[in-house]
Amino acid sequence: MSRDRYATAGLFVLLATLWGLSFVATRAAVADVPPVLLAALRFDVAGLLLLGYAAWSTRHWVPNSRADWLNVGLGGLLFVAAHHAFLFAGQQYVTSAVAAVIVSLDPILAAAFARLALPEEAISRLGAAGLVVGLVGAIVVADPDPGSLTAARSVGGFLVFLAAAAFALGAVLTRRTRTTLPVQSMQAWMMLVGAAILHVVAVAIPGQDFSAAVWTQSALVGLAYLAVVAAGVGYLIYFALLDRVGPVEVNLVGYAAPVAAAIGGWLLLDEAVTFRTIVGFGVILVGFALVKHRALRAEVSRARS
Repeated sequence: MSRDRYATAGLFVLLATLWGLSFVATRAAVADVPPVLLAALRFDVAGLLLLGYAAWSTRHWVPNSRADWLNVGLGGLLFVAAHHAFLFAGQQYVTSAVAAVIVSLDPILAAAFARLALPEEAISRLGAAGLVVGLVGAIVVADPDPGSLTAARSVGGFLVFLAAAAFALGAVLTRRTRTTLPVQSMQAWMMLVGAAILHVVAVAIPGQDFSAAVWTQSALVGLAYLAVVAAGVGYLIYFALLDRVGPVEVNLVGYAAPVAAAIGGWLLLDEAVTFRTIVGFGVILVGFALVKHRALRAEVSRARS
C-alpha cells in the first residue's frame, strides 16, 4: 500500500471514529439538554465554523440565486433540522450503538427514495431485495415490543428511523436540485438554515427552551464535541476524503461508525452491546451490499487495477 493509501485509510478510520463517538456525545448531552435545543445549538456553532472555512477556501461562499437557496433550504430542513431533531429525540431512549446502526440505513433508504424521485436511478430486483433486508435488520436492532409500541425502546427506535429517512430523502432532493454552489458553502448554509428551523421548533415545543437545560459538565463537553469536533473537524475530513476516493467509498464510513459508537458507549456510558444489535448490523450490511452491488463491484475492480 502506498503512503497516500495509508493516509487515506487513516483519515477514513479517524472520520468513522469521530462520527461514531458523536452518538455517544449526543446520548450524554440529551440527559441534561432538551434534544431540539441541543441540535440547534450544535449547528449554530458548526455552521459558523464551516461558513468561515467556505469564505476562506472559495469565492462562491454565499448563495446567489433562487436555485441555490432552494437547494440550501431543502438540505437545512431535511439534512439538518428533521434528521437531528428526530435523532437526538430518539437517543433519549436507545443506546449509542443502536442509534448508529439504525442510521446506517441512510444509503438503503436513499436508494428507495431515488427510485421515486429520480427515475434515471433505476433499482434492480437484487437492489429491491436489499431494501427489504436492510429494513429487517433495522427491526432486529430496534427490537420493538409487540405488546407495547409506545414503550420507550420502540418510540426511540422509530424516531431514529425517521431521522435516517429524513437524511435519505434530503440526499435525493438536494441531488436533484444541486447547483454550482461549492460543497463547503452549501453545507455551511444548510447548517445555519437548519439551526434557525430548530430554534423555531424549540420555542414551539414545551420544555425545549433554555430554561429546561441543565448545563452540566457532560452537557457542555457533549455540545462542544458535536459542534467543533464531529461537525467542524469531521466535515473537513469528509471533504478531503470525498476528493480522494469519491462518494461511494466515503459513504461507507456510515458502516464503520457504529463500531466506534458501540465501543465508546461501552467505555464512557457503560452501555451494553447486545447480540441483537450485532446481528441486526450484519443484516443491514448485507442489505447495503445488495442495494449497492454494482457500485461496490466497480470499486473493487478499480482498486485491483
